Amino acid sequence: MANATLTISSKNYSSWSLRGWLLARFSGLPFEEVVMPLDDPAARAELLLLSPSILVPCLVHNGIKVWDTLAIAEYLNEVCPDAKVLPADRRERAHCRAICGEMHSGFVSLRSALPMNLKAHFPGFKVWARAQTDIERVTTIWHECLAQYGGPFLFGERSAADAMFAPVVTRFVTYDVKLDPEIVEYGQRILAMPEMQQWISDAQHEAEEIDELDVEF
Repeated sequence: MANATLTISSKNYSSWSLRGWLLARFSGLPFEEVVMPLDDPAARAELLLLSPSILVPCLVHNGIKVWDTLAIAEYLNEVCPDAKVLPADRRERAHCRAICGEMHSGFVSLRSALPMNLKAHFPGFKVWARAQTDIERVTTIWHECLAQYGGPFLFGERSAADAMFAPVVTRFVTYDVKLDPEIVEYGQRILAMPEMQQWISDAQHEAEEIDELDVEF
């Protein structure tokens, strides 16, 4: 039996849950999922961007509780060093931390205008200017990393950076965002990962919905 649990919320809507879950899967640490129902006030507040703090995902391992995605990444890198959740090279690791931190604290317009919703698809969706600025910054980060480290993932091998940006890949698909071929190919690699395929399949079978996130914009 796994000696770790990971508490998450909706697989369809929760970008933070996806990040933490991918980090745990990348690390190879066995864990049991604990899913918060959508009628839980804390879960709804997080999904609707109304929560002052994000308490899911939450990893509990050997009595240690870690509830922030960056902290989860650092913790998993310590307890599962062979998985290289963060790059082994110090310079690359610093770069990885920097872009993970930017994703963690920034891109507010992208989050609010294009909320994660794996079941939905909005062809021809009109992206407003502030969100477009965020999109351009994200794709610049991806181009720079792919050029510097040679792909196929942002730091060559899979890392925390790919987990942190994976929900953005799904948003680009949901909202039919027009992207250049290299960025499209990177997104396809992320979506083709077995872990992402499992998460998306689970999301498609989720019965509960949040009306506020299912509006036809």
